[in-house]
Amino acid sequence: MESPIERIKLSQTAKEQLLKLKRSTKIEQWNILCRWAFCRSLAEPAAPSPVPIPQDSNVEMTWRVFGGEMSDILLLALKQRCYNDGLDTDRETLITQFRLHLHRGIGYLAGDQNIKKVEDLIEQATKNVKS
Repeated sequence: MESPIERIKLSQTAKEQLLKLKRSTKIEQWNILCRWAFCRSLAEPAAPSPVPIPQDSNVEMTWRVFGGEMSDILLLALKQRCYNDGLDTDRETLITQFRLHLHRGIGYLAGDQNIKKVEDLIEQATKNVKS
């Protein structure tokens, strides 16, 4: 599936938050942490606030690097979330909503004092899953 999102460039604030997460979780790849953050934001019931997000860091990746083997699934999840939030799924809306969800998720993960290692990310992701 072809993504309307070609390149992702993070804000300097997001870069600093990811550096903190890299130190605590020992996850070295930006894209893996960004996937966790994106999914964390999608799990929130409320839509992200439509705030301007600068692209002022030197952290940049393609959509394929961000999503890896899950890129099609992540794009479908974004489109479904836009639909659920009453938004269009045109190219510009998808790009904007992706950036908002990604940055919100990075902020949530970086601000969570309970995330001190990779196992804490897993625990957080599975705490509401019913067996």
